[in-house]
Amino acid sequence: MTDRLRRNASIALAILLLMMTRSAQAQTISNAPRCGTGVHDADAEGTVLLPEDQIFCPLLADPKDARSFLSFLRGTFRSLDDPSGKDTTIASVGLGDSFGLVRWNGPTPGEGVQLDVIGSIFAQFDLGAASNDLINADYIIGLPLTFRRSGFSSRVRIYHQSSHLGDEYLLRSEDTERENLSFESLEFLASQELGPLRVYAGGELLFRREPETLPAKLLHAGVELRSGRAGPIQLVGGVDLKATEEHDWSPATSARLGLEAARRARGDHPARLVTLMLEFYQGPSPYGQFFQDDISYLGVGLHFGL
Repeated sequence: MTDRLRRNASIALAILLLMMTRSAQAQTISNAPRCGTGVHDADAEGTVLLPEDQIFCPLLADPKDARSFLSFLRGTFRSLDDPSGKDTTIASVGLGDSFGLVRWNGPTPGEGVQLDVIGSIFAQFDLGAASNDLINADYIIGLPLTFRRSGFSSRVRIYHQSSHLGDEYLLRSEDTERENLSFESLEFLASQELGPLRVYAGGELLFRREPETLPAKLLHAGVELRSGRAGPIQLVGGVDLKATEEHDWSPATSARLGLEAARRARGDHPARLVTLMLEFYQGPSPYGQFFQDDISYLGVGLHFGL
């Protein structure tokens, strides 16, 4: 137990350090993709240590992609009070960031290979409980290696996740069963941008799984659409699919649609992105301790830095 607490404390500290880093600055190159990634002209050549920008676009509809957000969701979430889980309202909160370690720029500005470290926390709160009980928290830290050439980009990432039930949730009943859940995963994603359209596909291989009933393999694909970057507001939408053999390859479907507002960068000051989105989800739960449950929800979320 002591070793586990030390490990989780180390993960939390690493994520906290990531949260203290400043947001990536707005790109200035003319061929930056619609999703908002890109590099500054001053850092577009040679090798750059501790780069401030990203070359792989975040996944718009993936509920576990590293980002900061606050969502209010209503749907079917199993609980001790209501095993059916119908008509449950929760708040889903995320804190996530990516910190560049080194980038080897390509022959064209905005292209190259980059190594980052990422950290994120995803937590869910039961808004139907008197004290808005914390239900579940997932802690993730990883090392992604990303690549971009023209409209093609890819991400290879190894990451660790551990998940925990909230104290208030555990105290609801002595019969509460929790999993000592943690794993490492190797992920690969390939992405292609075609004007306003983006498609991506790949998968994950989970190892050192605890418990062993966690899926060993995962297929991952999705599509995104962005209206453009010309104005301060653009329409964005996406559908993300994940499937495992343990659920008979029936995909978990996450869909989001909304408006992204941007404050343009001023000098060396970073741009600010805020996205208001409608959210839909149906399939196996993305929340660690409830990975064996099927859930569904509709909601609205405010996302930062997409």
